[in-house]
Amino acid sequence: MLMTTADRPRQGPRPAFRHWRARRPFWGGLLLALGGGWILLTEKASLKVVLHIGMQGLAGYLLPGLMLLLGLLILFNPAQRLFYSITGVLLSLGTWVTSNLGGFFIGLLLGVTGSCLAFGWLPDQEPRRGRRARRRARSADGAGLTKV
Repeated sequence: MLMTTADRPRQGPRPAFRHWRARRPFWGGLLLALGGGWILLTEKASLKVVLHIGMQGLAGYLLPGLMLLLGLLILFNPAQRLFYSITGVLLSLGTWVTSNLGGFFIGLLLGVTGSCLAFGWLPDQEPRRGRRARRRARSADGAGLTKV
């Protein structure tokens, strides 16, 4: 039986967000977007360490801006996550040269980690059960066999 949205009981914002988050590589997209945002913030830092390479630092703003955009695209269009995550890793590694050593390593690591998480996400994977749940299932199966 196919349930439509009208058949489902109303749920609060928290369960609705959990359901939305479970159907996409949420943490990967979020980390990639945060990495891009961090690098953009370090571009505006008033430090003497700040580097700018290229046409007035254009690449220093372009790459993290694209990282931020790809992170949001992973969140809102998870069907294309493989392309977005591969592009995100390449852009993150490119910020090493163009954007203050990748936002002083923090933005670079956030971007690479988020892209790898998005790349490895499987949409139809069954949720993992904890160790206790597996033990309970095993003991219930074993108890059921001895009683028969």
